[in-house]
Amino acid sequence: MSDRIRTAETDGVVTITMDDPERMNPLSREDYLGIYDALRAARTTDATCVVLEGAGEAFSAGFDVESMGEGAGGDEPLHENVGEIRRHEHSVVQEIITHPLPVIGKIDGPAVGDAAGFAIACDIPLASERTKIGFSHVRFGLSMDCGISYVLPRLVGRGLAMELAMTGRIVDGERANELGLVNHVFPTDEFETRADEIVETIASGPPIALEHIKYLIRTGQTASLEAALENEAARQTIVFDTEDYEHAVEALQNDEKPTFEGR
Repeated sequence: MSDRIRTAETDGVVTITMDDPERMNPLSREDYLGIYDALRAARTTDATCVVLEGAGEAFSAGFDVESMGEGAGGDEPLHENVGEIRRHEHSVVQEIITHPLPVIGKIDGPAVGDAAGFAIACDIPLASERTKIGFSHVRFGLSMDCGISYVLPRLVGRGLAMELAMTGRIVDGERANELGLVNHVFPTDEFETRADEIVETIASGPPIALEHIKYLIRTGQTASLEAALENEAARQTIVFDTEDYEHAVEALQNDEKPTFEGR
């Protein structure tokens, strides 16, 4: 586990923090593995959702070029070093997208390169006014990775995805919100409070239903209408049989706020 990746669990929320604020939280091979391990570990907790964030005034500056130099200067061949990093990057993106818990991205500050891929892969990406998102691989003579080719055109369409990736242009929080890269953009001094309100709402929701909602929306993007309807029926049948559903109906009939225990 990387010592620059912190994990905490509080009130049904597992928070994964990229923690190297003086350098804008760059990501080394060990950091990718640390995020992946933290995401995997969240599966075995009683949490209802996961938050991915950066410490300080940045989400993440993306790939740590200094760590690449260290790897290239060692005994490990460069292509093997790069290949291993790519495997770790891809594992993180796959884990974010397929994780059973909702993954909320708190993008307060720059998120560029690989980190931009992680940010837009989150189920609910939230930005502040100082957020800057850029798919900047092209500036280094590279194409793209971290699932950007999969997620980005689904969010903004083919043409705009081409433009953002081919120019490496950085967009601010307001523009990211307009394009659909993030769900909300909050004033920087209100970001933590406003973002945490959303996190707390989801964390207090019905865990089993939330897992099925995430699955249905993710698979519904590529399913036929018939398949989507069949999936909804199958998943809703499961949720109908939970104690959470029974207790929620009873609470609402009594004008009370339901509480959920994931049973």
